Amino acid sequence: MSFYSKNFDFIVILYRFYMINFSILISSSEVSGPGGLFDIDATLPLVAIQFLLLMVILNVILYNPLLTIIEERKEYILTNLSKASEILAEANKLTTQYEQELDSVRKEAQLEITNSQKIHKEILEVELNISQKYIDNLLDTITKDLLTKKDIALNSLEEIVKLLCGNIENRLAI
Repeated sequence: MSFYSKNFDFIVILYRFYMINFSILISSSEVSGPGGLFDIDATLPLVAIQFLLLMVILNVILYNPLLTIIEERKEYILTNLSKASEILAEANKLTTQYEQELDSVRKEAQLEITNSQKIHKEILEVELNISQKYIDNLLDTITKDLLTKKDIALNSLEEIVKLLCGNIENRLAI
């Protein structure tokens, strides 16, 4: 059993005791005269004393511990709220810091991508120029070779044509 349930049981027992005594007092008082139950006699101060005594007992046993617990809880809640506010402020600060770092890293990455694309484009242009020069040289070589072979073929054809023409003239001259 906890402290408060013991106190509550004590308060209930005390309340029953005083209510029984109060009911006995009321039932034992004789109603005589015009006021009856509400006559001002010795019962009124007794009821007032019982009420004040009950208030003091309740204040000591129930209200003061309850108020201290409520105050402790209030301090606990305020402490936790202040800690939560500090943590939230720190989290916001870290969030903005990380967002700034992320933005700078993104910018650096974009710059690296752009530089890389530029370098690859230059390398491609250089390789294309080298390939174009190689193809041009190859075409020039093939063209010269073909022209040489053409000249050789024409010269040999010209000699063959002259021989054939000479043979035809000889045969026609016969």
